[in-house]
Amino acid sequence: MPPAFLFDLDGTLYTDEGPVPGAVEAIEELRRRGTPVRFVTNTTRTNRRALISRLASYGFRIGHEELFTPAVAAVALCRERGVGVVAPFVARELLEDLNGLELAGGVVGASGPRAPEAVLLADLGDAWTPALLNEAFRHVLNGALFVVLQKGRYWMGATGLELDAGAFAAAIEYATGKQALECGKPCPAFYQSVLAGLELTPPAGEVGRVVMVGDDLWNDVEGARKAGLEGWLVRTGKFREDVLASSGLTPDRVLGSVSEVI
Repeated sequence: MPPAFLFDLDGTLYTDEGPVPGAVEAIEELRRRGTPVRFVTNTTRTNRRALISRLASYGFRIGHEELFTPAVAAVALCRERGVGVVAPFVARELLEDLNGLELAGGVVGASGPRAPEAVLLADLGDAWTPALLNEAFRHVLNGALFVVLQKGRYWMGATGLELDAGAFAAAIEYATGKQALECGKPCPAFYQSVLAGLELTPPAGEVGRVVMVGDDLWNDVEGARKAGLEGWLVRTGKFREDVLASSGLTPDRVLGSVSEVI
């Protein structure tokens, strides 16, 4: 049994149809065995509080300290860089997770006496407009730090696969010639921050057996492996057999669903 498990949320523990069958029971069984679990999401369409509430409605018992999100990492990054004023191009529900930063421009719309020192970009879904994309582009072109909460390629929405934040970030990177700083998966520093919180004391080399379980080949599997973990892929959420076959990536394990971790 691995010394600890990290779990993706959307597409792994639940979908728009509700919890993945057997997911709640699998997490509870790991807890019963004393195996540490953490929840690592690139979801940026809602805030941490709402995510925990949604998970609770499905039957998952998850503590605030067990859930790691890109928004929390982005705030820490801005503080480390001495950034105080940011233009948020994120879902309005996420704004409460940016506590401690001055918000100006972006979805807030208001402009202050100081120009934004950073652009925070995440998934806006249908709220993206050419005007917002151009505003973000201009801020970055004028010298604002470019911070992307996550660079997902696509995700499974209610109507099918939809473009994720990575596609919009790529457009701004291409236009400005500036590379964005990434906060979520697959950033190795993001994974390492989760591991640091686990405080594992296994035998030498055993930390490498910590497992990340998710439905994203690049963020969950490849990202975890680059951070020294194992990456297990589930055939739920946005999983596609043809994508796996053509990706050139080989997960450490491929599971029918998260229920198979036990």
